[in-house]
Amino acid sequence: MIYRLLWPFAHQYALANLITYISFRAGAAIATALLIAFIIGPAIIRRLTALKVGQIVRADGPATHLGKRGTPTMGGVIIIIATVVSTLLWAQLDNRLVLIVLLATVWMGAIGFVDDYLKVVQRRSSGLVARYKLAGQVSFGLALGVALLVFPWTGTVLPASSTTVPFFKYVYFLMWPPLYIAFVTFVETAWSNAVNLTDGLDGLSAGLSAIAALTFAAFAYLFGRTDASDYLKVFYFPGAGELGVFCASLMGACLGFLWFNAHPAKVFMGDTGSLAIGGALGTTAILLKSEFLLLLVGGVFVAETTSVVLQTGVFKWRMRRHGRPYAEQHRLFRMAPLHHHFEQMGWHESTVVTRFYILGIICALVALATLKIR
Repeated sequence: MIYRLLWPFAHQYALANLITYISFRAGAAIATALLIAFIIGPAIIRRLTALKVGQIVRADGPATHLGKRGTPTMGGVIIIIATVVSTLLWAQLDNRLVLIVLLATVWMGAIGFVDDYLKVVQRRSSGLVARYKLAGQVSFGLALGVALLVFPWTGTVLPASSTTVPFFKYVYFLMWPPLYIAFVTFVETAWSNAVNLTDGLDGLSAGLSAIAALTFAAFAYLFGRTDASDYLKVFYFPGAGELGVFCASLMGACLGFLWFNAHPAKVFMGDTGSLAIGGALGTTAILLKSEFLLLLVGGVFVAETTSVVLQTGVFKWRMRRHGRPYAEQHRLFRMAPLHHHFEQMGWHESTVVTRFYILGIICALVALATLKIR
């Protein structure tokens, strides 16, 4: 919006000319999203508190979390509003990539909002029925996969049904179109749930999401420049730089939310925020054809999700083989997801969060290293 307003004056005024630089608009997007979160955060928290939209703590969860019962949830609305408004202000809205990732954020956020509403307002302990939640995630993934095949990205040499391979220059993996649609659907669904599973400690998911968003902002910026992509031996994606503005907005929104979500949290993001963030990150990776790179950037999210899958699988196998008492006494982890395992080992919540931040930064640096290690 601001870009359209100032662009006609870019060649007349030096100040207006700043709007033509993606780096400037990305920085402005971070500051704008952060400011929006600071402004609307207290009002939304007060409203959620007045409505008694409090967190429901699992009885089988860590005992230290019982004191969090009643803390306002559904605070992910703060992240969604800050991200969307900042993106609308600073990104080029005629860029379809921006519109797609905004739609993904709102779509997944809406699914999470319904789930949170049913759990904390309607007092349905299970929230949105799992198959309905999955149907909403899968439907968007299918629609995105089909859209990318029917309306392929023009200006790049990459085939529509392909994805790039980290650590190799100008190498891509070509898939059979139906398989590509299934692949996109899996990535979209898996990452929205991965962030959701990681959202279990004060500030954990918001901080890791900010790190991942900043990393993808850098990738989007570099992939969208002909000089940088040629120097780094990566595929050039015209218009990808605008995704960097979106990712910058998402980072600023996550940092703004973290201000209220840091221990002891005044508000939780709930499924409203976690599904929206996961959908945004997954969609960004898909549009940049960097789905495998997402495994490196979000290494902590991968570890958290893997711990749940392994815990559930091993428990079911041992229960069938040895019976419930043996399965309960010989769990693979003391508790899943992984952050609860370390809590059960005696780590303080803040210690777990800080160390997971460090791991998240290391994962981001490894991902950025793929730009040169080719």
